Formats: sequence, C-alpha cells, structure tokens
Amino acid sequence: MLSETRFNRARSSVNVHLSTIAAMVLVTTPFLLEAVEPAKPIDVGSRLELLVDDYLIESMENLEFRLHSPKSQERVMVFDKPWENGPYCDYVTVFQDGELYRMYYASHLDAPGNFGGENHVACYAESRDGIHWTKPALGIVDYEGSKKNNIVLRGRSCPNFTPFLDTRPGVAADQKYKAVGGNPRGDRPRPELFVSGDAIHWRKVGEVSTPGAYDSQNVMFWDAIGEQYVFYFRVYEGRRHIARATSPDFLTWSNGQSIDLGQTPKEHLYTNATIPYFRAPHMYLAFPMRYVWTRSPLVKVRKGGVCDAVFMSSRDGVHFSRRHMEAFMRPGPHRRNWTKHSIMIAWGLLPLSEDEISLYVSQHYFTDTNHLIRAVLRTDGFVSMRGPYSGGEFTTKQISFSGHNLVINAETSAAGSIRAEILDADGKPLEGYRAEDCTEFYGDTTAHTVHWKGGRDLSRLAGKPVRVRFQIRDADLYSFRFAATK
Repeated sequence: MLSETRFNRARSSVNVHLSTIAAMVLVTTPFLLEAVEPAKPIDVGSRLELLVDDYLIESMENLEFRLHSPKSQERVMVFDKPWENGPYCDYVTVFQDGELYRMYYASHLDAPGNFGGENHVACYAESRDGIHWTKPALGIVDYEGSKKNNIVLRGRSCPNFTPFLDTRPGVAADQKYKAVGGNPRGDRPRPELFVSGDAIHWRKVGEVSTPGAYDSQNVMFWDAIGEQYVFYFRVYEGRRHIARATSPDFLTWSNGQSIDLGQTPKEHLYTNATIPYFRAPHMYLAFPMRYVWTRSPLVKVRKGGVCDAVFMSSRDGVHFSRRHMEAFMRPGPHRRNWTKHSIMIAWGLLPLSEDEISLYVSQHYFTDTNHLIRAVLRTDGFVSMRGPYSGGEFTTKQISFSGHNLVINAETSAAGSIRAEILDADGKPLEGYRAEDCTEFYGDTTAHTVHWKGGRDLSRLAGKPVRVRFQIRDADLYSFRFAATK
C-alpha cells in the first residue's frame, strides 16, 4: 500500500494533469466548435447573379460554362475629318447620359512617326440611339485656324483621354463628369485628372501619382458597392499587364496593385475596358485586348503583332477569372483586322434595348479604313451554364434571399427545358418546390418567372438558408435573381 505522503503526492499530480487537460479542453473547444460550425449562407438579396464563375456553385454535373461572343453589326464611325488621323484614331469611350449617348476618342496627329508629344486631340460624338452618331461643331479648340470641329482637348493628355459619368451621391454639379488622360514616357508628365459640368468643357484638377506605364487606355469609375473611385491602368511586368488603384476623393490615389489572374498563362493585355456590370454592379467585367506580338499582321502595316479581345470577371476587383482563355471576339475573315490594335473593345456597355447590349469595337487599325463597329450581345449573355441534350444540373451553395420570385434569363432548344428546385438547409427538397413540382421552362427570354405547383411566391422562404438546384437540358442559363416585387 502507498504511504499517506506518497498517496497525497500522487493525488496532487493527478489533479495537476487533470487541470491541464481541462484547460486544454477549454482553450481548444472554441476552435473545435468553430471548425464544425456550418458556413453562413451567402446573402444574395434580390441582386442579379451572372453565371460567369463558380462562386455560388456547390456541385455541378454534366454541365459546362460556355463563353458567348458578340455579333458584329453596322459600322457606326469613320474617321474622315481633317483633324482625325484616320488610321490612328482609337481608345474609344462610350456611356449613357440620360437619353443621350456620349462617345470620346483620340486622334494621334503625328502618328505613326510619333505617338507622344503635344500633337494629340480628344474628340467627341453623340447619339440618340447608339447607332447613328454625330460630330458636333463645339467651337472649343482651334485646328488650322478654325474651331468648327468636335475637339474637346488638345495636348499631352489626349492620347488616351477617357471620361466617365460620376454617379457618386452628392457629386458637385460642375464635377458631374470626370476623366483621366495622359501617356507619359520618360520625363513626360503624369496622367492628369479632369472634371466637367457639361461633358464638353474640361478643366484639370490634379495628377495621378501612382506609378504605372500608362501607355494604354486607362479607365476610372465610381464603384457604388465599394464607395470609392477605382482606376485600372497599364503596367509592365515582363509583359503588358493591368493594375488597380483606389481613391476616396478622385484626387489622392493608393499605390497600384497588379490584378491577379491566377495560374493562367501569361499574356500581353494592352487595354482593359474594366467596368462594373450595370445590372449587377457587384460584378466587374473586363474586355482586354490581347496582343500576340510574335505573329505578323496579315496585311502590310508599320507595326507587328495581331490582336483579339478576351473576357474576364471579378467579384473583388483584384482577383479576375480567366476561366475562358479563348477569344471573346476574334479578328474574323477580313485580313485588315489581323493587325496590332484591331479588335479593341471600347470602354462602356450600352443597353440599347431590354434584351440586348451594345459594345463598340475598333477594326482595321493602322490602315486607311480604320473604323468603329457596333457589336451586340444578349443581356447578361457573356457566359452561360449550358446543359447537353442528355441533361445536367448544378446546386448552389447555401444562400439567403430577400425577393419574392425566382427570375431566370435563359434559352432552350425546342426539345430543351429548365427546372428549378428549392432545397432546405440540409439539402432536402422542399414540399411544393421540388423539381417535379416545377413548370418546365422552354423558350428564350431574359426574364422568366419560375412557377411551381404551389405558385411562384417565395416570400415565406426569404431570409432563410436554402439552396437552389437547376436542371438544364439542351439549354443555356445566363443569370438568375430573386425579384423584389411580386
């Protein structure tokens, strides 16, 4: 038997070990609980969700992400004025301003011998339908003894002068429009910042201090979700690349941060055309011009290389998806499109109708037939989730919403269909909202309200954790949202 002294020592030792174990349990228990705690639902509210990435997707079977290319339409602009150096007009900007559409573009008067210096002009055009554009005589800038032209600025800021409509709440009336311009090389000035009250008369208010290459069309805009101004510009990192800076006031800018394209192959991206999507401003879309400098143009021009346009998307403005390495828009059959700077997509997307988006694309660059065309794309139609004839399905992660109806943008074949199923937090189909309860959709529309046997009103599920399973057969699903109205 143990002596009393040895017994007490042993008991004390055991108590110490037990206390240590208890303390370890107390310390580690919160971490263990956190590890097994279910993830919170993603709150999608009533916002539109494009199917351009897998952010909301938990599982997918027998489906593919399909990239869609815009279709070329009519020629909307030729550069035939004396102050327009036709082969070297580029860096086009478009935006809607009420019932008016505005366009800006650059003319490099000394090109091709000199793309720098003071001899550049920024020109302006406008339209009531986005198709027919006029060049008003503004009476602002003298060109060879006359001000009867559509020039808004002349000088070093004009090679890539890119305005935007400032949608920041409370913006001063005389600063409703803002712009960045400048193509500094060597000891040239930094890009300059401009404001305007009428989109025609501009005044300089500052310069950009963020380091960059800037030899491209650099773009700025007000980000309503992040409540800040955002700047995308060219940098050089062994290749032409894109960086981003932000500002609370348009005048002071953060240090540049290169955008992250993941593990995708490194390519030369000249312009970027990055913009918040007007129907889903939490999503950034970008349409960079990809420059393949190792290939020779198919027609005789001064500079080498050929170009096309690619598509990227982002939810945070820094990390961009290059899921689709193939071209968003190819040069096509005309040999004059196989030159450097052709297939350059303008900054700006115009919704000329409810079902269609217009983009503007430079063609035949470096040649005397350089011009701008309009191209069209289905509303939300950048990428779709495509199902084959045999059918497929995907299920969202756990989400919560605040709308009343599930609305989809989709098209099917005559034999195709789409059904939706609402699942509870445990992944079990909800009575009345199962796939077999859903009225199958077939047709082609940008706004179809999904119906089930129990009706279409989902308001009793609003705010609760659910999943949605879409069954897609010989069809394309472009976007979905939970509409806020019944």
